[in-house]
Amino acid sequence: MAPRRARKRAEGGAGSNVFSMFDQSQIQEFKEAFTIMDQNRDGFIDKEDLRDTFAALGRINVKNEELEAMVKEAPGPINFTVFLTMFGEKLKGTDPEETILHAFKVFDTEGKGFVKADFIKEKLMTQADRFSEEEVKQMFAAFPPDMCGNLDYRNLCYVITHGEEKD
Repeated sequence: MAPRRARKRAEGGAGSNVFSMFDQSQIQEFKEAFTIMDQNRDGFIDKEDLRDTFAALGRINVKNEELEAMVKEAPGPINFTVFLTMFGEKLKGTDPEETILHAFKVFDTEGKGFVKADFIKEKLMTQADRFSEEEVKQMFAAFPPDMCGNLDYRNLCYVITHGEEKD
């Protein structure tokens, strides 16, 4: 058996404070997601687990390169602590919900809770950290405008900061 310090390093820094970044219900949700993805139940997510997860979601022909790139995002084997740390790092850069809402409200002069999708597309592709056409398509695929071409930015902000839609 490896010395304790070496074991912790191999486990992705299990002594870190990653668990304090989330409340108990969030940790439980991450644990459920981890368990679903750990298809072979060995306590680690690897390429085969990812391939099986994609297959369960209906995506059969995932390229090996895609799976390898996903696994390489981790500093080592992906156990639950590493998994949680990776999500913590991804979410850490997210602005608070009020900040994002305020940014959208600047464009919602009538205070209706939505903005024209075409207007947002134009702003995203021409201002500051410009989005590519593909990034805009991905955003609208995840958050499609309504029949009138309006984007519900309140729901979008909620999903960005909480990871799920409001009930």
